Amino acid sequence: MDKKILIVEDEAAIQKILAEPLTFAGYEVTTASDGLEGINTFHKQAFDLVLLDIMLPKIDGYTVCEMIRQKSQIPIILLTALDTEEAQIEGFDKLADDYITKPFSIKLVLKRVEALLRRAASDTTSDMASDMIHYKEITVNETERTVTVSGSEVALTHLEFEILLLFLKNNGRVFTRDDLLNLVWGYDFVGDEKGVNFHIMNLRKKLHVDYIETVRGVGYKIAKEN
Repeated sequence: MDKKILIVEDEAAIQKILAEPLTFAGYEVTTASDGLEGINTFHKQAFDLVLLDIMLPKIDGYTVCEMIRQKSQIPIILLTALDTEEAQIEGFDKLADDYITKPFSIKLVLKRVEALLRRAASDTTSDMASDMIHYKEITVNETERTVTVSGSEVALTHLEFEILLLFLKNNGRVFTRDDLLNLVWGYDFVGDEKGVNFHIMNLRKKLHVDYIETVRGVGYKIAKEN
């Protein structure tokens, strides 16, 4: 069955730029032109992924993302002309999975859609016998995909969860940004270091414990537990 994608974008030209190649790639695409229409359409049908503009009429994309997250963990990619650090952090705070700034490469959008859908599929077929992972104050339940820090649950996006899981399963190993793109994002896009940096920064912020170390000039790691 074709994967179903909802595009919420108020500019008709951008809707077309996104919808045509996604349809050609085999996805079933539905479009909405404002935030209210987007959230209503989302509730009427079952979708596998949402491409969501931020600056929308009626209800902005941040609010739409937040409303979707109250009901679903469906992958959400924000598409926006807002390229400031504050705007991206707010998007990740609303639990968006990825963030692409305009103007964008349609090839990049297709790659990220493919990678997020593949990751979401692997989430639903994960090994049900997975053990709990403990690291200092952090506890990860890989089967239920939950994270607690000092007993309090922390809400993470798909990508944030996978980044943390990768680090915890490989204490002491340094991962370059390209490593993370390949192993977590699921594609090789050289030069997308800014996106990796934002996810690491947001993960640190949510965990409230700074165990993810920056290895200057190389990448990131979590130190081996003593």
